[in-house]
Formats: sequence, C-alpha cells, structure tokens
Amino acid sequence: MHFSGVDSEENPTPDVHPFTARTAPAALDDLRMRLRATRWPDVPEDAGWSAGTDVAYLRELVTYWAEKFDWPAQEEALARLPRFRTQLGGLDIHFVHARAVRPVGPVLPLVLCHGWPDSFWRYSKVIDLLTDPGVHGADPADAFDVVVPDMPGYGYSEHPVDHPLDSIAVSGLWAELMDRLGHPRFGAAGGDVGSHVSRFLALDHPDRVVAVHRMDAGLPPVFTGDQAELTSEERAYFGELAKWGASEGAYAAMHRSKPQTAAVGLTDSPAGLAAWIVEKLRAWSDCGGDLEHSFTKDELLTDVTLYWLTSTIGSSMRMYRANALIPPAHLTRRVDVPSGFSLFPGDILSPPRAWLERVANTVYVGEPTRGGHFAPFEEPELYARELREFFRPYRTPALPS
Repeated sequence: MHFSGVDSEENPTPDVHPFTARTAPAALDDLRMRLRATRWPDVPEDAGWSAGTDVAYLRELVTYWAEKFDWPAQEEALARLPRFRTQLGGLDIHFVHARAVRPVGPVLPLVLCHGWPDSFWRYSKVIDLLTDPGVHGADPADAFDVVVPDMPGYGYSEHPVDHPLDSIAVSGLWAELMDRLGHPRFGAAGGDVGSHVSRFLALDHPDRVVAVHRMDAGLPPVFTGDQAELTSEERAYFGELAKWGASEGAYAAMHRSKPQTAAVGLTDSPAGLAAWIVEKLRAWSDCGGDLEHSFTKDELLTDVTLYWLTSTIGSSMRMYRANALIPPAHLTRRVDVPSGFSLFPGDILSPPRAWLERVANTVYVGEPTRGGHFAPFEEPELYARELREFFRPYRTPALPS
C-alpha cells in the first residue's frame, strides 16, 4: 500500500483504534509519472462508450488526474469522518463509526455494506444525513448510529493473504464488529456485494438483525425450482437479466474466473484502473449517459485513487471468485427478517414485487424518482429518506447503543 495508516493511542473501546491514512508524497509523484506516460490504444471512429470506456473522455480524466486533482484535499475530507481499525478474523479492518447527533428517543445502530467498485466511499455523503437528520430538515427521532466497514481486500482493510472471503464470512465479521462496538441488535443495509453481505447477516443472525434493507435483491438471483412456479413478470425479469449478462457481464466473468490476469495490468496502470472502474460508474448510475451528471471528476477520482493507493483492485475482484463458490442452497434461503427494498430507476434491472416476496419477508418497496446503483453517493438525500422510512417501525427502547 502507498500510504501509512496512523492509529491513535486513544482507544474508544478495547481493541478499536482511531485511524487516519496519510499518503506518502513519493506515491503521488509515482502516480503522476505513470499517468503522463500512459500508452493509449487506437480507437474505432465514433466508438464513444459503445465498446467500453470512451478513450477520449478517459484521456481528459487522466490529464485532470495528473495535473489538477488534489488528493491531499480529498484525503483530508475523508479524514473528517470518525474512522477506526480493529482486528477481526486475523485481519485489520477499517471502518467508520459515526454516533447519532442530538438523538431524540431510541437510536438504531445501522451497518452499511458497500459493494464493488467502491469502499466506504459509497456512503461518505449519507453518513451525516443519517446521524443528524434534524439539521437536514428530517425528524431527529430518525437518527442512527452508523457503521461503515471496508470489506477485507477493499479500501483500507487488510487483504486476506491465503484465500478471499465470501459474503457469508464477511457477514460474520460484521456481526462480530457490531458486538465489539456495543450494538447487540441493529439494522443492516447494503447494495451490490453489500446486498449479499446484509442478506447473510439477516439469515445467520436473525436474533440480532431487526430489519434489513437492500437495493438490488442480491444480484444475480438464483432459483432452483420449477420455472413454471414463477410468475410471468419473474420469468421476464430472468430473461432480461440473461440479456444484460451477455452484453454487460464480461467484467464479472473475468472477476469470477481469472481475476489475477486482469489484476496485473490494473495494478500497474492507473489509466487502465480508471477505465475499468469509471465505465461501471457510468453504466450503472442514473446519469443518462453523461457521467458527470452523477459524479464530478474529483468524486470519480477519489474512488479510483483509493483503489490505486491501497492496491486493492485484485483483492476486491477475488471476492467474486469466492462468492461464485457459495453452494446454491445458501443462495436460495428465504430471509425471514423484515426486509425492505429501494428500486432506484437507474439501477441494474429492478426485480418485480413477486420475486422480492419470494426471496424475503418483504414489508417495504420504495421507488425513488432518481438514482442508480450508487444511490447513496448519487442521491444521498433520497437514499437517507428511504432508510429512515423503512427502519422507523423497528426503533424500540430495547435497542441499546
């Protein structure tokens, strides 16, 4: 890793240490040198984004990255979040733990589970909205204690050295983390890979998870029964997913099957890393084809630079391989914990209500008017509103924090 992690001597609880990341100037000099030395591919005329990343846009972004992007300023902004490290399963795990501000009534602890290609960055805009709703015009009684961990091999969490952890194993670590932080019962929410993690938290710890919110029902869906049992809407959904996989799923096939092949180039070339990540941020967001409608250059590059400096693109991709080995029997278990879903219009193919009710005890389905796969970052106010609405019935005095 190209940064030094600083642990304070002040421990808020045993075995939990405040954490700040500081990037060595030499690492940024090396990054700029590599960006300026990028070898660009030839491009078919008028290709745009049709065959993958728009090279013309990427060249513009890489020039900005090398000449204007202020990583120390972004690093300082992220350092304002209350960030910590602790050992779980023999790994140093980095996480945000933000307490409710000016709470009114019982506070619900909430663990937010990120996905790929991101990290705790996904939730950086929404934390204040959830911990201090009153100052943002919402009901102060809807305040949460928020925990946002980086999964092993993502962000500032340690890479597993022997084998990658799957979503079941990560959910077990998060249950242990919440216990260590003094949250015996809590809510869980997630998207992308984090949807799987939050689902397994609800499945394996139903005595502790009071309710679970998910954005995408844990794509891809798994069904091992008779297809005749599915509704016509469900069958159409499976058909659309098959089409999406054929046209958009090459990245996932690579992650599942040969992640180390891609990891060599993506770990060596910052331009290549940006191409791999930024194309997904565009394709999966509600940007209408204009990437900077949803993300500024600084926001895009903060996500990509986190991957670059922590050298986590390879370890993050390997989690897909681990998840591909989860037995189908675990993937078809129905969630009995009260479940809510938010179907953002720019996300990857929203499932029908019948499918959500088939796979979970679905008590809430929200359909916000804007936002995509990265809704906590794209539309933080709408995402926070969805969480407040869904979790409101599950706040009781019996939930100490």
